[in-house]
Amino acid sequence: MTTRILSAVGDADAARSITTLLSQLPDAEPASPVGDSTTLLDTLARLAGESIDELPEVVLVHERIGPVPALELIREVALRFPAVGVVLITTDASPGLFSAAMDSGARGLIGLPLSYEDLVTRVQAAANWSIGVRRHLGQGSDAFTGPGGTVVAVAGGKGGVGTTVVAVQLALAAHASGRTTALVDLDLQSGDIASYLDVQFRRSIVDLASIQDISPRVLQDAVHTHPTGLGLLLAPGEGERGEEVTDRVARQIVSALRQRYQVVVIDCGALMNSANATAVEMADKAVLVTTPDVVSVRGAKRMVRLWDRLQIRKAEETITLVNRYSRNTEIQPPLIERITGTRVARVVVPANFKELQGVVDSGRMQDLEAKSTVKQALWGLAAELGLVTSAENEGKGGKLANDRGSVAFGRRSRGTTSREGKRGTGG
Repeated sequence: MTTRILSAVGDADAARSITTLLSQLPDAEPASPVGDSTTLLDTLARLAGESIDELPEVVLVHERIGPVPALELIREVALRFPAVGVVLITTDASPGLFSAAMDSGARGLIGLPLSYEDLVTRVQAAANWSIGVRRHLGQGSDAFTGPGGTVVAVAGGKGGVGTTVVAVQLALAAHASGRTTALVDLDLQSGDIASYLDVQFRRSIVDLASIQDISPRVLQDAVHTHPTGLGLLLAPGEGERGEEVTDRVARQIVSALRQRYQVVVIDCGALMNSANATAVEMADKAVLVTTPDVVSVRGAKRMVRLWDRLQIRKAEETITLVNRYSRNTEIQPPLIERITGTRVARVVVPANFKELQGVVDSGRMQDLEAKSTVKQALWGLAAELGLVTSAENEGKGGKLANDRGSVAFGRRSRGTTSREGKRGTGG
């Protein structure tokens, strides 16, 4: 049987050396190496989305892969694609690293410099293990076999632009459409999703910080099931404890949530740290919230540039949401799009805090009326992001489509170029 092998190698010379040896293996079908962790995960997700049988039997991870460290990458591959045998290639073949690699989910370790015999032995062992797992999964196991749920990170260009309201309503919209949904508060110092949904729950995301292997089962002990059906993972009550949540912890949490829920919405706040930066990097979609004023738009532009410098998200991969929109404001969405270099959402959220004040003060955000223009816009955004379909959106909350936001965008674009006018009306 042919063994398909995908290598993740950040060093060009090492990639050539590994490719040469792999081409000599019997019954091996090596794919072209990928140069970074993001490309590896995207490739595996694409293949898994087609069929579990499309995944390679073996993935080789070189120690100098990036930007995600090798052991963290192995852990994520093992969690998201458990039918793939992962092997670490490293100069350090010590018992300590071997143990750490096994704990992360690797099926073997190959020392550098590479030897043909060692490579054959480890690849064949990992391939046999992968074939056995797939045979088991084919017999009706309920183990996870796909690329996982959709992760949406919501961040603010600055504080006070409405990030939490957006995150909560996106999660409620996704859940209302029948998808299992988690809402995570990664605004670790000042996040307060609990107040918006009137939750009193002693456990928080910090309770997972000391756990080395955060599986979906372990994760569930820290998740509060809200009466709406949302799974809530809350920020700590003591903001200073947020520092305990590292990028490693965040990566494991997001991976575990992705396996348990169909939709994961993460409130990242407006202050970037290693944990929520990791969430932005891992997210399938990133929403940057701004209001149409000079200070907020400058903040959004700074955030976009920060993400680019950290190499976690490109501007063109970011969706900017204009909150508290008014046709009378001088700064319109097409201008925000040009300034930030992002794609502005077709939906805009009207400036109508009176609709929100009662439910915010009472901690009953889930009770926001279906006729609310704010709710209509945000549930329309959920449809635009693919968290719900338009038909589901209308069926669950009255006429909760993005028509209102789209029409507003079209009207305000009359004075712009024809290209912007078409963009604004969603044409």
